[in-house]
Amino acid sequence: MGIKEDLHGRNFITLKDFTPEEIQYFITLAKDLKDKKKQGITGNSLYKKNIALIFEKPSTRTRSSFTVGCLDEGGHPEYLGRDDIQLGHKETVEDTARVLGRMFDGIEFRGFKHETVEKLAKYSGVPVWNGLTDDFHPTQILADLLTMYEHFGYLKGLNFVYVGDGRNNMANSLMVGMGKMGVNITILAPKSLWPKADLVELARVYANEAGSTVTISDDLDSVVGADVIYTDVWASMGEEDKAAERIAILKPYQVNEAMMKRTGKDSTVFLHCLPAVRGNEVTNEVIEGPASLVFDEAENRMHTIKAVMVATLGNY
Repeated sequence: MGIKEDLHGRNFITLKDFTPEEIQYFITLAKDLKDKKKQGITGNSLYKKNIALIFEKPSTRTRSSFTVGCLDEGGHPEYLGRDDIQLGHKETVEDTARVLGRMFDGIEFRGFKHETVEKLAKYSGVPVWNGLTDDFHPTQILADLLTMYEHFGYLKGLNFVYVGDGRNNMANSLMVGMGKMGVNITILAPKSLWPKADLVELARVYANEAGSTVTISDDLDSVVGADVIYTDVWASMGEEDKAAERIAILKPYQVNEAMMKRTGKDSTVFLHCLPAVRGNEVTNEVIEGPASLVFDEAENRMHTIKAVMVATLGNY
């Protein structure tokens, strides 16, 4: 059975569940779907498929990407916000999963607890896609990889530095995704915000198999030689009360023109999963500058999310 057939019916919870070849398939499919859309060509691979979009956390890119991607391929997306269903409040996650699985063909979840999306996947009986949890954000990594692939023409051997909060869902997901795809990744953060040791070791297993490295550092010189500088907000959703504390300890890790020059490369690009707090984790000069690919990256959320839905649920 080939990759295409093997992906059909699968959940998309974390990139830990996929081989490098399967991840590359998502990227290649997304590029094909993107090229077709630019030519005005959309498909019907999700024709008559009903997709539930569960959002505990609000979103611009994730909601728009799942909605447009689903419609482009002939499906029907149904937004279910916190006040629309009783997920985990008046009804258990398990019961909600069983009900939605009988009414919908696929389920997206964006929220807080990672165990919620795992329970939806276990009990619904239909493909479930992780739009973000406190632990992982796998659809964002596909968009990042597609953006890098489009810009550089390859992935394996690139030097990638993530700067900022090293123990959030983005750092976690980037270590897994970059490790699997042979990209050398450095998490540059103060020691108090380093990722969990067990996940670092797992990412290093992936990287070793792919011929790349995973480095954890608090030394700003770690950006020297970087092909990609990446950052995220200093206080994630639900952590707003920690914003002042984070600003104090992360100010030296702001991505600014001095940091971009410190790489020693004129070809270094800047990425950010957005939304950005300009003046905190990144300066306006960098995000608006010639090295910034953040809006290509944002658009690629839609193309890669569409590829995930098509590959796991559609007929393509």
